[in-house]
Amino acid sequence: MHTKKRPRMAQEPTIALINIVFLMLIFFMIAGTLAPPLDPQVNLVETAALEGREPPDTLVVYADGTLTLRGTEITSVSAFVDRLVDDATPLSDVRIVPDRDLPAHKLVKIGTDLRALGAEKIFVVSEREIQ
Repeated sequence: MHTKKRPRMAQEPTIALINIVFLMLIFFMIAGTLAPPLDPQVNLVETAALEGREPPDTLVVYADGTLTLRGTEITSVSAFVDRLVDDATPLSDVRIVPDRDLPAHKLVKIGTDLRALGAEKIFVVSEREIQ
């Protein structure tokens, strides 16, 4: 009576997977405690009620494509660059504050026009909410 032996099935490496997950857990627990916790007696300043104001020499673009500089409406990107040149403001760093409803293709067109007119770096200013 000869019985056939079943072929042995390869085991899945579950122990190795558990070890990796455990090591990741330890790593993130240690990495999370590297920064000292904030003193509970310190109350942070709340800036939610402060008035938002664009930085000076910034091109503000509204959702309809209207451009403003220092609260004054301007007709085009070239008029914006001309104003900066007249005020002896360098074109090395140009900041754009777009409305969140401005179509992306309009923002890209404005950036392309600024580059063509000599802007070296273009920064898009956005809002970051910290909670």
